[in-house]
Amino acid sequence: MKTFMLVLRDRPGEFRELPPEEMQRIIGLYRAWAQKMEALGRLAGGHKLHDEGGQVLRRVDGRLTVKDGPFAETKEVVSGYFLIRAKDYAEVLELCRDHPHLSFEGEPIEVREVDLLESVGD
Repeated sequence: MKTFMLVLRDRPGEFRELPPEEMQRIIGLYRAWAQKMEALGRLAGGHKLHDEGGQVLRRVDGRLTVKDGPFAETKEVVSGYFLIRAKDYAEVLELCRDHPHLSFEGEPIEVREVDLLESVGD
């Protein structure tokens, strides 16, 4: 079985105007999907990322630069991720058909296979 990372992206501030009860309903949908994947033995991990903060590191002209991020002018930011076990891309895509993130028009999920042979620290 392979491991796939589902990278969830959304637009900064998109959910700020929602009433708290609607936000809780949406969070419940994500939790229910994760519980379903766990019950199927497919969930290997995942977390929502904080909406604010973060740092962007980059080496420029040999010097390390650090900037705050994600930036408000950014159209999309990584908002969270799931790690899912599946035999191949076809299976993980089928498992994602009812992912709640896809119920928001235009919100993408990037699916990438994790290369466990090249894990850091091995």
